[in-house]
Amino acid sequence: MSERKLRLLVAKPGLDGHDRGAKIVARAFRDAGFEVIYTGLRQTPEQIVNTAIQEDVDAVSLSILSGAHNTLFAKVIELLKAKGADDMPVFGGGIIPEDDIPGLKAVGVKEIFTPGTSTEDINTWVRDNIKPRA
Repeated sequence: MSERKLRLLVAKPGLDGHDRGAKIVARAFRDAGFEVIYTGLRQTPEQIVNTAIQEDVDAVSLSILSGAHNTLFAKVIELLKAKGADDMPVFGGGIIPEDDIPGLKAVGVKEIFTPGTSTEDINTWVRDNIKPRA
């Protein structure tokens, strides 16, 4: 029996109205053989967490360009923990200053991908670091 496909949620938290990058990453995930659920624009952390739980995803990928990454990434992680789903790793990318990455990792973000990261590099990281949940 073959191993099941990884299920990844790609989400756009906050009021950011641009999703080209998220769609490119979502398509790259799909093309790499992952199952992808895309939330669409302007999702609250609560909506993202509820979708992640309903869809029983293996990981949550957040895309953010608005500058609210420190608040929104932390809120998603906090809500996952509160709902007993802290075994869903959170990673993401967008316009995130290098100086903010250590703080994001300290609150539990597994990896941050900055502009210019290839989709091949992101897919390799996912294959190496995200495992199907039980």
